[in-house]
Amino acid sequence: MADVFASLRSEIARIPVAAALGRVVAVRGGTVQVSGLTRLACQGDRVQIGALGGEVLGLAPEGVTVLTDGAPDGLAIGAGVELCGATGIAPDDSWIGRIVDPFGRPLDGRPLQRGPLLRPLRAEAPAAARRRRLGARLSTGVAVFDTLLPLVRGQRIGLFAGSGVGKSSLLAKFARGVEADVVVIALIGERGRELREFAERVLGPEGMARSVIVTATSDQSALTRRRCAWAAMAVAEHFRDQGLHVLFLADSVTRFAEAHREVALAAGEPAALRGYPPSLTQAIMALGERAGPGPEGAGDITAVFSVLVAGSDMDEPVADILRGVLDGHVVMDRKIAERGRYPAIDLLRSVSRSLPQAADEGENLLIAEARRLLGAWDRAELMIQAGLYAKGSDAVVDAAIRVFPALDAFLGEDAPDGGIAASFARLAAILHNARS
Repeated sequence: MADVFASLRSEIARIPVAAALGRVVAVRGGTVQVSGLTRLACQGDRVQIGALGGEVLGLAPEGVTVLTDGAPDGLAIGAGVELCGATGIAPDDSWIGRIVDPFGRPLDGRPLQRGPLLRPLRAEAPAAARRRRLGARLSTGVAVFDTLLPLVRGQRIGLFAGSGVGKSSLLAKFARGVEADVVVIALIGERGRELREFAERVLGPEGMARSVIVTATSDQSALTRRRCAWAAMAVAEHFRDQGLHVLFLADSVTRFAEAHREVALAAGEPAALRGYPPSLTQAIMALGERAGPGPEGAGDITAVFSVLVAGSDMDEPVADILRGVLDGHVVMDRKIAERGRYPAIDLLRSVSRSLPQAADEGENLLIAEARRLLGAWDRAELMIQAGLYAKGSDAVVDAAIRVFPALDAFLGEDAPDGGIAASFARLAAILHNARS
């Protein structure tokens, strides 16, 4: 029988019996210097200065350096500082269908029960030697991901796109359509007006019914925005450790990186990597490694990390770092979106590293043929559009011309009834027309 008082006992146990107090001695460069906590505070601990929260960024014999959650306007020398200690997040099964902030507080106006186990925000990834291999192919509800870019259980992919290209709509399709027990969505640095629209209209009741949204809006501090990604991953790990399959959607890792940069620079870390600090690489890779297949007896976290790439620059630091730790990347192109095809996926620049194992021999042949024809069209498109290509000059280009309208439309279709098998049947019929 479930222990209905476990959460209550946990809440009571978290109430401190004594408070450690310090004093503000200086405010400079956006940080606050605090005395009286030197022997008590640890790196990363939370503090409270009146109504203003903060985090310990540096320790020195003469005092503690704190970065506050908001502007330190109004703080005075001698203001009291309470040390709150290390804080995590305590997810509960009842969080499904709810919207919470990175501190585990409800944002939808209803009471929220915290779980009995306080999870660390920056947990270690499962031991590499004990993790299972990637699992079975997943039905996604999107034709191109059911066929040409397969997604398998425990896979981690990146979604690389500029702003306004349709990545949020694609993430919502995943939330509604991918086979999973629970969906955890991290909305990092999103515009405040978009939260309710995403939950009610884009995600909809069907998607929200199995989802937990963890969000920090763009006006919140860098500490809170960075914490959002870690808190959402901790929520996903809560469900994974129960043996469930979790779909983790992060929008976006770029804003997580920007928040990390602000915090790191405030802590005195030097700028590198086009202004990003050296610690960014480890921060992104540690986040990515926490997703993926779980150890024996646990579930899996299938993850989709979106990345904002300016001008389709796939070599900018965040994209380059993340691509190195993922099991595939999907590139969305503004030019494709501008001609009205959504999702605006550039298949030739996208890769799923679950292939060829995720498909059988016949399916791999179809995938290879579709890529070959799209590649032929891409090479000859300028000549075709300019009227310089003569029919019969190249049999492959002739086939690409016949098939391109239908194949391009297929890349924007939802999966038909029947799932993966029906999607491959539709692709096979399109390619058959290219041969006739």
